[in-house]
Amino acid sequence: MQKPIAIWLLICGVMVFAMVVVGGVTRLTHSGLSIVEWQPIVGTIPPLSQGDWDELLEKYQETPQYQKINKGMSLDEFKGIFWWEYFHRLLGRAIGFIFFIPFVYFLVRKKIDRPLGMKLTGIFVLGGLQGLMGWYMVMSGLVDNPHVSQYRLTAHLGLAFVIYAAILWVAMGLLSPKNHDQQDRNSLLNLRRFSIGLTSLIFIMILSGGFVAGIQAGLAYNTFPLMNGYLIPPDLFLLEPWYRNFFDNITTVQFDHRLIAWLLAILVPVFWFKARKYPFSGSARLACHFLLVMLMIQISLGIGTLLLAVPLPLAAAHQAGAMLLFTAALWMSHQLR
Repeated sequence: MQKPIAIWLLICGVMVFAMVVVGGVTRLTHSGLSIVEWQPIVGTIPPLSQGDWDELLEKYQETPQYQKINKGMSLDEFKGIFWWEYFHRLLGRAIGFIFFIPFVYFLVRKKIDRPLGMKLTGIFVLGGLQGLMGWYMVMSGLVDNPHVSQYRLTAHLGLAFVIYAAILWVAMGLLSPKNHDQQDRNSLLNLRRFSIGLTSLIFIMILSGGFVAGIQAGLAYNTFPLMNGYLIPPDLFLLEPWYRNFFDNITTVQFDHRLIAWLLAILVPVFWFKARKYPFSGSARLACHFLLVMLMIQISLGIGTLLLAVPLPLAAAHQAGAMLLFTAALWMSHQLR
């Protein structure tokens, strides 16, 4: 019965993947503040009449985003941003439903043992916290600032990746509970640590990308490889206290994101060359190749997004690429467990 559970979890993982990408588009289109109330049940029903649309627009007109940025927005223009946020929230509710109903079914049928049940319960709790975090993020843009807090945005993004990683890891464990073709576990210990380190670094890069998005740092320094002619730009520590620069300074935030990408550009090929020495299975070898290929694709997407000043299709592809790169690293780490 393990395989059906794994397939169910992989379906949930694909939905979380889609949720993150749609969330990125929602942010890029500045749609996230178009719905000013959090109604987990009633909010599932879309506007059905002209009166419903007028009421929603009136509520949006009271927000800082409308008053400071979108003053005079027509109803048709409002619908353009509303549907992205609505679909984002609806997808979140669908994920909760698709996760909870089969979970209860497998529990009732006694197909889930206690250790697996604890893991799945933890994932479900994280999903609930993610919904709260999403609304907590939106609230930050409904008071005075027409933009959401980059801290809350990054926390929301990071938690989504944690949930995705947990789902994927449990599913992979069910599909391949043991690795039988490792000749010497001790000889692979360092490589496994290397793989986990790369996965952690990719996760840190994703968080740094959250801060880049949160303060729109991608719209500055649209040159590569130098930042407006500088290898190390002079404005890295303009803010006081110094640590604020890593979260609030556009120059520093973008520089850090670039720096992590450069580190990965060095470390992932080194890992790939080291891994070639080991007689891996076909799936482990494929995971290793996938990690290297996705790194090259993701760096290319990042450079293109930067040089073209964050066009929507390329920026969305860059966010999807981050998830695929993270997936490759998780897959590789799981193969070496």
